[in-house]
Amino acid sequence: MKLHELSPAAGASRDVKRIGRGHGSGNGKTAGKGHKGQKARSGGSIRPGFEGGQMPLQRRVPKRGFNNIFAKQYVIVNVSDLEAKFETGAVIDTEALVASGLVKKPMDGVKVLGNGDITKALTVKATAFSKSAIEKIEKAGGKTEVI
Repeated sequence: MKLHELSPAAGASRDVKRIGRGHGSGNGKTAGKGHKGQKARSGGSIRPGFEGGQMPLQRRVPKRGFNNIFAKQYVIVNVSDLEAKFETGAVIDTEALVASGLVKKPMDGVKVLGNGDITKALTVKATAFSKSAIEKIEKAGGKTEVI
């Protein structure tokens, strides 16, 4: 086999569409662009969202809301989740939560909420706690520590 004998597999490549090469081709004369107008000119294309000079939709609709760049995004863990995953006396921090699968990636920290019940005495170290979570953990004989 020689280099000049190589060819692509059957159906792997298409012939180039030869535009403006006579009316017999089906794409002669105006080359598939119709008659005149902005879209028929060279370089003539309108940007997405342009409405022919009418005030575009994205400018007619009022702006709403805002994004607080200082807001903290906590991963939420409930007291009932801790009850199910950990044994009595365990020390729970962010690494332990990631290892247990309760937290996939701690964004700005972990916040423990008081949804559910807890009976095990656990030492929980987290970025933030709700009042009910602190109450329930300490009632069960555990400790809370803000890190």
